[in-house]
Amino acid sequence: MSEAVGEESRRLTREQLFTVVAAASINFSSMMCYSILGPFFPSEAEKKGASNTIVGLIFGCFALFNFLTSLILGNYLSQIGAKFMFVSGMFVSGCVTILFGMLDKVPSGPMFISFCFLVRAMDAISFAAAMTASFSILAKAFPTNIATVLGSLEIFSGLGLVLGPPLGGFLYQSFGYEVPFITLGCIVLALVPVNMCILPRYDSTPTKESFWKLILLPKVLILCFTIFSLSACLGFFDPTISLFILKKFKLPAGYVGLVFLGLALSYSLSSPLLGLLSDKLPYLRKWLLIFGDLITAVCLFMLGPAPVLHIESQLWIFVLVLVLIGFSLGMSAIPVFPEILQCAHENGFEEGLSLLGLVSGLFNAMWSLGAFVGPILGGFLNEKLGFEWAAAIQGGWPLLSGLATGIFYIIETTRKSSSSSLQNPPGDNEERTHLMGNET
Repeated sequence: MSEAVGEESRRLTREQLFTVVAAASINFSSMMCYSILGPFFPSEAEKKGASNTIVGLIFGCFALFNFLTSLILGNYLSQIGAKFMFVSGMFVSGCVTILFGMLDKVPSGPMFISFCFLVRAMDAISFAAAMTASFSILAKAFPTNIATVLGSLEIFSGLGLVLGPPLGGFLYQSFGYEVPFITLGCIVLALVPVNMCILPRYDSTPTKESFWKLILLPKVLILCFTIFSLSACLGFFDPTISLFILKKFKLPAGYVGLVFLGLALSYSLSSPLLGLLSDKLPYLRKWLLIFGDLITAVCLFMLGPAPVLHIESQLWIFVLVLVLIGFSLGMSAIPVFPEILQCAHENGFEEGLSLLGLVSGLFNAMWSLGAFVGPILGGFLNEKLGFEWAAAIQGGWPLLSGLATGIFYIIETTRKSSSSSLQNPPGDNEERTHLMGNET
């Protein structure tokens, strides 16, 4: 009997290990594909007749389709199957990444812009499928320490963000536009058969719970705004930061990616610790959410810096602020997923893969909505006001989110205190003590 239990324990551990490996592969490859555009695509698109605003729309198009499909795929995760959704999403993503490398052959002007939108939309749908399934599978495999696992896997996301820009910049400078995308697309496709073999299958019975019931919970609404605000800030960097670095600090394209190291490294290295804190000390989550948002807002105000501060922009200040932004984003982003899950359980949602699909889809959808608004608004503000003012205005998102989160938790704490005092009034305690004395 004990041998059977031991074998079962080892089997579960093996399943968890394979699940982590599969999730790490999609985190790494997807962030590589996402971040590789930053150093050279905006300037390449400008040569093809795209304005700053159009470049922002191309980046934002990915997020818009990701937003729409995440909601749908999360709702039907149980019917489609988590493993099939994960593997098929990864396969399509690899194919589409290679296609994106062929866009320089398309004639400049409306034709080039149209194909950019089409390919990015296809990539977004595949990305939504893979990431929604990945989050759900991880939460299923690690129900009690999901924040720790998600935080640890952000190392691979950060590694993809770190390697993507410099690798993309190097390959672009050395071999031209096509090679970075073909290389990454082939890497993603090579990982597909590996994940088909190692990823466990998680089955679940579909439930009748809906996104509307989940998202209309007040706490979930606040947390959704937090996800949106953080993603909008990151999305703002896509069409703007490389152009600012090139013009302001006169760095070559190959070195632009190195500036991104500050943000990516600080985020990926701090995320495991923040995830561990979130799981071991759940009461700290609200403080991480609040202070993470407020620090991000201050850092964006300092990134330019805002002209009202009359501080000259210097490269070392720019990199330092990016490091702080990476840490503060981790403070706010890591606790959100377990907080939404906890809120759903407290409000009667049935535990299982269906709920995890809803939460994963909602998380990815809100992140994608922010990634849609961020580049579009960022590209427009950058074109009209310049990077310094655009970054400061973009900091309004996390500022509002931090203030809203703080107000919500104050109200929630006050209600709980009032409820407990009504259930156990002082008079009742004194009367109970008096009766016990008389009986004695």
